[in-house]
Amino acid sequence: MSTTRITVRVQPRASANEVGELADDGTLRVRVTAAPADGAANDAVTRTLAEALGVGRSRVVIIRGATSRVKVIEIDGLDEAEIRSRLCQNRRPPRQAS
Repeated sequence: MSTTRITVRVQPRASANEVGELADDGTLRVRVTAAPADGAANDAVTRTLAEALGVGRSRVVIIRGATSRVKVIEIDGLDEAEIRSRLCQNRRPPRQAS
């Protein structure tokens, strides 16, 4: 089993919990509805990523950046290629403006 660390940029107070695009610099954008207070946004980030990757929540851990929008997250049991593959499979089409 491998462990992989990824950099995530969090957008709290978004309209929906969703994993966004992977930026050119390798940063993954994650949007969560929770406010960044009392760890609510961090919980939402780990829950949203675990759901998108199809792994248990205990396998997604914030290593660095608990009080920052940019976080380093460790995912146990998946290598980088598998993470990219699972994120691409679970990607929703972009929402259209009304």
